[in-house]
Amino acid sequence: MAGIVLLSGGLDSTVALALYLEKNSLKLALTFDYGQRANEKEISSAQKIAEYYDIPHRVVPLPFLQEQTHSALVNRSEDLPNIGIEELDLQGVTTQSASQVWVPNRNGLFMNIAAVFAENMGEPSDIITGFNREEAATFPDNSLEFIDAMNRSFSYSTQEKVSVVSPTSNLTKAEIVREGLRLNVPFEHIWSCYESKDRICGQCESCQRLKRALMNNKAQGLVSQLFGDV
Repeated sequence: MAGIVLLSGGLDSTVALALYLEKNSLKLALTFDYGQRANEKEISSAQKIAEYYDIPHRVVPLPFLQEQTHSALVNRSEDLPNIGIEELDLQGVTTQSASQVWVPNRNGLFMNIAAVFAENMGEPSDIITGFNREEAATFPDNSLEFIDAMNRSFSYSTQEKVSVVSPTSNLTKAEIVREGLRLNVPFEHIWSCYESKDRICGQCESCQRLKRALMNNKAQGLVSQLFGDV
């Protein structure tokens, strides 16, 4: 069985990688550059994480996706949505935040590209993704239903047995951090921020979810290390 991980350099994909490696091996890590604000940071983080786990790493540029994307995640003239930790469970707030950073068919595209690489492995392959239960509520392409739909599609579009698996899909962010701590994941290499600055912004939804998850695990040292005074 060959494994290909979709590695953004963030919390979820890194912990999904580590969980998969408990019982399996990985032959490739793919990171996608579609002009997102944090592309340089994400690529750098993914490279460090891939090196840490001794996995070959490849960056796939997708300039056409940048051209077709108008969300704040790519369009730097738009303000990113900032929400507070106390708002993370407010469906209306998070739905609006998600709509502002939505990239058309992003995860579907990533998986289909990974499936091309998987077909060339010459053996049954898993595509490992870092989904989570929290964000599945506002990002349907993070959900178990989406994984099932992609697997049905791959049963038609691939000759080798290609399957999507997400070891984190049933977990909250706090549970993902807990697993990352158990597995000694290199949190110092992670970049879970929509921005690309010297330090993570601490204000976007992705940062706030990471911060809350760390605090829920009493990982104050990591909060200070990653967020500083933000």
